[in-house]
Amino acid sequence: MPRAKSHVEHHAAERIGWLRAAVLGANDGIVSTASLIVGVAAASADVNAVLVAGSAGLVAGAMSMAAGEYVSVSSQADAEKADLRTEKRELAEMPEHERQELTQIYVDRGLDPVLARQVADQLTAKDALGAHARDELGISELTEAKPIQAAIASAISFSIGAALPLAVVMLAPVQYLQMAVAIACLIFLALLGYLGAYAGNAKPLRPIVRVVFWGAAAMLVTAGIGSLFGAVV
Repeated sequence: MPRAKSHVEHHAAERIGWLRAAVLGANDGIVSTASLIVGVAAASADVNAVLVAGSAGLVAGAMSMAAGEYVSVSSQADAEKADLRTEKRELAEMPEHERQELTQIYVDRGLDPVLARQVADQLTAKDALGAHARDELGISELTEAKPIQAAIASAISFSIGAALPLAVVMLAPVQYLQMAVAIACLIFLALLGYLGAYAGNAKPLRPIVRVVFWGAAAMLVTAGIGSLFGAVV
């Protein structure tokens, strides 16, 4: 008889940690750098000034994104560790109360009390802390905070996103600089929205509209400020 093929499933939750940071970083890189370029160009600055401003924005933004993600996700990781320490202490001090708490969680999810108790007993015997972390606290290997991974993903994706409008500046004719950067970056944002939706197994239309709308709004505001004040912003 032919051997049954193993069934392997891949879920978006497996990528949620780095995917969120990467999409946020790339989106911020495109929007902030393109907005900066459009604003500086609207202030009648020359191409060299635009490139300097955009390059400075890339470096500063990548460092800021990495630091911000690391601090933010580290705070989440610290909170998770504190919850796990509390849960570990409670398991040691009042194991029966914790077992009943786990049982009630499974009852609330639809198991009958007898079966829920059996499940709680077996999971407690195998890994009590792991069972409570997953089912009571909502902490698992797929969703636990990873500060370094998030920081690296944010910095790299921001740099890639920011490099795109800078490349347009170097390639576009000077007289069409603002228009070329704006149009190209809206296309980049639409592509990013699609890729983010694809990676997350979601429908693409809403993410595309969302990132394009806010990107266009940011560029319009900075272009208006640059034109209004006629100075580098």
